[in-house]
Amino acid sequence: MDTLELLTTRRSTKSLTAPAPDELQLETMLQAASQVPDHGNLTPWRFIVINSEKGKTRLHQALLKAVDELNLGEDTRAKTHKVINLAPMIIAVIASPKSGKPEWEQQMSAACSAYALQLAAQAQGFDSIWITGLWVGTEQVRAAFNCGEKEKILGFIMVGTAENACHHGAKNTDSTAFTEIW
Repeated sequence: MDTLELLTTRRSTKSLTAPAPDELQLETMLQAASQVPDHGNLTPWRFIVINSEKGKTRLHQALLKAVDELNLGEDTRAKTHKVINLAPMIIAVIASPKSGKPEWEQQMSAACSAYALQLAAQAQGFDSIWITGLWVGTEQVRAAFNCGEKEKILGFIMVGTAENACHHGAKNTDSTAFTEIW
């Protein structure tokens, strides 16, 4: 798959199963993420890779506490189990701003790194979906990831192999709907 095909056909996939990227493939994804614009090597992000049952249990407990913290009810409580089992690998993306540049710019850089993770996964034959949810900003989940005061969890990149063959085709074919040329 060439670069333009990758960029124009990447899609989110919710039904993911094993295998997930191995150690070398994950390292390739992390290297791709480190190549995004980052304000002179500030690297204003960090990742937490969850690919073990122990890690998933730890995240699940934090999500359950967040559901309680926000009084989201039993339906959302049940949804946490589905989220944890959505993919064999979960990568938490945390914007971790440094001093010297505006925080919003650094958050955008962190978001670019998350997208680069997705593109690198796709280029290696894996599929992914980027999820958020009300819980990413809760104290319970922030504490589970040892977030500092200025850090922000941007979401979870769920990575694995599509359960069903995915149709990857261009989504927005009429760019005039969202583009103005001066």
